[in-house]
Amino acid sequence: MTEARQMTDTMADRLGRFLARQLQSTNEGYEPYTPSDPATLSRTLEPGDVLLVEGNQKISAAIKYLTQSTWSHAALYIGDVLAPDEDGNEAQQLIEVNLGEGCVAVPLSKYTRFNTRICRPVGLTPEDRAAIVSYMVERLGVRYDMKHIFDLLRYFLPTPPVPVRWRRRMLAFGSGDPTRAICSSMIAQAFQEIRYPILPEVTLAPGRPHAESDFSRREILHIRHHSLYAPRDFDLSPYFRVVKPTLEYGFDYKRIEWGAAKPAAAAETSISTSAEEIPSQGN
Repeated sequence: MTEARQMTDTMADRLGRFLARQLQSTNEGYEPYTPSDPATLSRTLEPGDVLLVEGNQKISAAIKYLTQSTWSHAALYIGDVLAPDEDGNEAQQLIEVNLGEGCVAVPLSKYTRFNTRICRPVGLTPEDRAAIVSYMVERLGVRYDMKHIFDLLRYFLPTPPVPVRWRRRMLAFGSGDPTRAICSSMIAQAFQEIRYPILPEVTLAPGRPHAESDFSRREILHIRHHSLYAPRDFDLSPYFRVVKPTLEYGFDYKRIEWGAAKPAAAAETSISTSAEEIPSQGN
């Protein structure tokens, strides 16, 4: 019985890893609008910042659809906490959780060709900032069980026919292991450890519904379970500030060098040619 179970687990693990590799394969034709510059990102990021990424993997399309967002991945910036390796490779300043890999550290250059967004928690004390970084560093190397096949199969349907109110729940459906491997739950857990809010649910405190006193209308913030957090929540959070590197160091629109405008006739010809190249999509 034990041998049969071990054989089943081994086959399930192998199939799970195969499915994970398929979900991590890239979609062709991805082009970022504003690709990230690692040097500028490094100069702008602060430990504890969350870097959102518009991924180009097959699983990214499913996460974007389920969360109705541009962002499909999140990583935490830890600064120079990790010692450089002996080979002199680029410093690993991001910690993220990847499907099939678990919790790993990666360099900023990994996302050079991706659209990114910096979300900064406002008002963090130095002690809490260090606690968040330590929480993530201590979990480096954690791997997740990939034998829960049905948890992985749902991500092969990039547009599942489910009501909008159920889409977020699909991220947390099932065993939870593949969920933790692709969502932002570990980063959410790090912030929950120091009781920093991300996107809390709001419940009106009991009292008279039409009372005018601030006390009676006080709102209670409920932190949701970490398995329900997605990358977009850091973007939507009223407690995280969006930081744009191009604006942090003295942006001056007067210094932009614009290309010469095309003559009107040339522009019309270009539009006409492009329209002719679009294949018909009729039934």
